Amino acid sequence: MSVRELVVLGTASQVPTRHRNHNGYLLRWDGEGILFDPGEGTQRQMLRAGVAAHDLNRICVTHFHGDHSLGLAGVIQRINLDRVPHRVTAHYPRSGQRFFDRLRYATAYRETVGITEAPVDADGPLARTGGYTLEARKLSHPVESYGYRLVEPDGRRMLPDRLAAHGVKGPDVGRIQREGSLGGVTLENVSELRRGQRFAFVMDTRLCDGVYALAEGCDLLVIESTFLDEDEQLAVEHGHLTAGQAARVARDAGVRHLVLTHFSQRYTDPDEFERQARAAGYEGELTVAHDLLRVPVPKRR
Repeated sequence: MSVRELVVLGTASQVPTRHRNHNGYLLRWDGEGILFDPGEGTQRQMLRAGVAAHDLNRICVTHFHGDHSLGLAGVIQRINLDRVPHRVTAHYPRSGQRFFDRLRYATAYRETVGITEAPVDADGPLARTGGYTLEARKLSHPVESYGYRLVEPDGRRMLPDRLAAHGVKGPDVGRIQREGSLGGVTLENVSELRRGQRFAFVMDTRLCDGVYALAEGCDLLVIESTFLDEDEQLAVEHGHLTAGQAARVARDAGVRHLVLTHFSQRYTDPDEFERQARAAGYEGELTVAHDLLRVPVPKRR
């Protein structure tokens, strides 16, 4: 059975707190697992969340600040210790290659698994599989940073009433799907477009074109909201977003489910992030993330 869900491993910005671990997010997409921004403590959070090294197929790092990457050393060594039977691909800004190398080989261990390094240095597609295309867009932060977007190919939804009206039934349904037409009846006559699902992961950034491009039309958007709106000037200075800014992006981009995360330790009331997001006009499904939360990708429209 296919599963599409986000497993939140950590939600703190800069430093962990008593209640929030450093960043870490696993997207389960059918039979694959994509780990985003493994901060310090990610390996332990994976254990607590029931996530195994065998679940990982890709690792995507937005940038090389510690709260988004210090967990790489432990995760990569665990992949090797557990002898994961498939190759794992790592995406990260090419400008941070020296940091990736240091983290990958932080200590001595036996390499048993091939890690494919696929650094990012421009906007555009990074990988295409049968189930999705993975894309990157540059963000605006004091160090080079990229956000990631996963897009499922569009498909066709068969319509029982139209199939019946055209007398298409049984094995012929499969034939018309494969061949595109049957006895003068086209696939378009008996089906409609099924829009592929979209997911985006946006971490440390100011508002910029990349943020909007990543968020456009997403079913599930995970986005940082380090600051509350009253501290917008701090957000701009340090290269971050506020809750209201993130919500307005989601509103304007038509996002169905918004997940706010990466919270500054200066705030003690997480409900205020939701209040400010709603005040900004976002009316879709909204989650203020906490550690070990599971968020399903919304069902198709």
